[in-house]
Amino acid sequence: MVERIFLSVLFVSVSCLAKGQQTPLSPVSSWVFTPYVYNPAMVGSKDFFSIGLNAAFQGNSNAQLISGDTRISKTGSGYFSSPEVSEFKNIGIGGSVFKDISGISKNIGISASFSYHVPLNVSHLSFLSFGISVKGIYNSLDNDLVGPAHSFKKTLYPDFDLGVYYYGTSFFTGLSSTNILGNPWKSDTLKIFKIPVSRQYFFTAGYKILLSKPMNIVLEPSALIFVNDSTIRKISDNINPIIKLYIEDFSFGTSFYSDGKISFFAQYRYPRIWVGVFYELPEKTAYFSKSPIVEFTLGLNLQPVKSKISNHGHW
Repeated sequence: MVERIFLSVLFVSVSCLAKGQQTPLSPVSSWVFTPYVYNPAMVGSKDFFSIGLNAAFQGNSNAQLISGDTRISKTGSGYFSSPEVSEFKNIGIGGSVFKDISGISKNIGISASFSYHVPLNVSHLSFLSFGISVKGIYNSLDNDLVGPAHSFKKTLYPDFDLGVYYYGTSFFTGLSSTNILGNPWKSDTLKIFKIPVSRQYFFTAGYKILLSKPMNIVLEPSALIFVNDSTIRKISDNINPIIKLYIEDFSFGTSFYSDGKISFFAQYRYPRIWVGVFYELPEKTAYFSKSPIVEFTLGLNLQPVKSKISNHGHW
């Protein structure tokens, strides 16, 4: 317990000193379904190889993300009825390909992630991991929308993310920074047209509560904090609680945003594949209502099933 409190205080203290802006990656559900996209230290934190597809739609804006991660393993010698045993190393790898269109801007990018997991006990049930992602992003602006007076050049630029993550059988917490290099070039004089990429920092913490072992029911309350340069002094206004309930192969939950928006999500896992949906209620203002955000996810578990017993830990 002391170890958990110390790690949480450490991560919160560092996040309070961090400065950030907005990430260009649009799918909101990525933090629910593929959180290692925002924190490379999470790459390989699950002992299986999986690939996921996220797609988000809101009005004329849309985004797609294909990502995957795994812990590097090797096959060792076993005994009698188990001649082969998988032994996981401390290195995790992952990657993603993404595209998002928002207004006049279009981003296409690719990333490669690496992590190193340090076991904190002899039983290897808790780890402290460190991760980095390197990215290449190609941005273009739709000149038909901005007119010939704003004929910006297309831009190809590098970027990278950093993260640290603690996870055990029940408790987890992490801190990460995305797009550390920020915007590759300055906007026009009026600051109307610019590449929508900048630094952003994330902090998360959560706890898994076992409600029923025979029925595999687990409740996971957590919180996500993300800040940018304009909200760094208002961290308390950017705390987003998330509640998730696992019932064997099914999970569902809700998240609450500081600006009053609420989202709902659900996911179901088949033997080798899972599907999910994420829906964010539209934001209403005094003059108009924004379109809702609807996102879908599809995943594939590529780890060979070596036993007939369903492994619910693969969540």
